[in-house]
Amino acid sequence: MSLSDRAPGPRERVRVLIEDVRFERAITALIVANAITLGLETSPAVVARFGGLLHVIDRTALGVFVVELLSRFFVYRTRFFHDPWRVFDFVVVGIALMPASSAFSVLRALRVLRVLRLVSLVPSMRGVVSALLTALPGMASIVGLLALVLYVSAVLATKLFREISPEFFGDLGTSLFTLFQVMTIEGWPDIARGVMAQSPYAWVFFVVYLLIATFMVLNLFIAVVVNAMQSQVTEDLKGEGEAHTRLILDEVRALRQEIDALRRPSPP
Repeated sequence: MSLSDRAPGPRERVRVLIEDVRFERAITALIVANAITLGLETSPAVVARFGGLLHVIDRTALGVFVVELLSRFFVYRTRFFHDPWRVFDFVVVGIALMPASSAFSVLRALRVLRVLRLVSLVPSMRGVVSALLTALPGMASIVGLLALVLYVSAVLATKLFREISPEFFGDLGTSLFTLFQVMTIEGWPDIARGVMAQSPYAWVFFVVYLLIATFMVLNLFIAVVVNAMQSQVTEDLKGEGEAHTRLILDEVRALRQEIDALRRPSPP
């Protein structure tokens, strides 16, 4: 009996199972169902009526997730930790296994993090997260620029409007919080009108600040993220194109080998 005729071993059978599309879809459906039960547990009325059932579903889902990760570790061994998404799943499920009593009681609320496993299972979500991680260096520079603009504006506002509106600009900390609120376009007209009642030209400060902090700097965030996502899509398409090209070249080589074999003269 040749090696190719031998029955696949346990690791190979498990690998085929966990890499099957239907298995991935089943785990995804279980994650969604578990997310729904975790949401229902926030309702006292639902817990009072179906608390036992929700607990059973939650424990069952956790058990399936543990078995799934153990199966992946059985198949991949040390290579299990080479994939950051598998490490992410390991951490999320590991948090759910920690004791939910005494000092660790807060970890019970972190069970909802299991829902984040959808990110590692859905390729489109993985692409978005990868793009966001790629954009982090550029976003860090913009955060620094925004912090600088916010600090300079807070110092100016404190010096200009401390006496007029001490509840909003009484000191540097208060001014920083107020200008952060103004940057979100939340209630800024009321703040500005309160200052303008005694300082009519204060609108110049608020308009310039909004133009710089909100309409320019914050839009840079969007530009950086969009650029990173476009780069990610381009890389994915390039990778798919290269894989398709390699497949065609392999087929051409195989055809050439068959043609060469046909051209060889047969032995007498």
